[in-house]
Amino acid sequence: MARIAGVNIPSQKRVPIGLMYIHGVGRTTAEKICKELAIPPERRVHELTDGEVLRIRELIDKNHTVEGDLRRTVAQNIKRLMDLGCYRGLRHRKGLPVRGQRTHTNARTRKGPAKAIAGKKIAPSKG
Repeated sequence: MARIAGVNIPSQKRVPIGLMYIHGVGRTTAEKICKELAIPPERRVHELTDGEVLRIRELIDKNHTVEGDLRRTVAQNIKRLMDLGCYRGLRHRKGLPVRGQRTHTNARTRKGPAKAIAGKKIAPSKG
């Protein structure tokens, strides 16, 4: 099992898919890394030599922000928006969608489970 950027890469996966287990490396970046280092995308992680794993590790360390550094950067950016008090910062602070999505219905992922509102029931009609 290869360990790159503090993440154990699954041995049986193809190399680009395995690299996607690293936070901050998506499909496109993983394929670019394989192309740059001339590693065929069909190869499995357990088929990589120690030298290839070392080259991947060095390339990621040198050219990409991943894992803890990336999480810290994103958290700082969000905190900066919240401290500024700009619209996006207020939406982050309130736990609402930030990018203009509707909230009348939907947005449950961001808002959490629905909360019942007391006194909202409609009385049965007399008829």
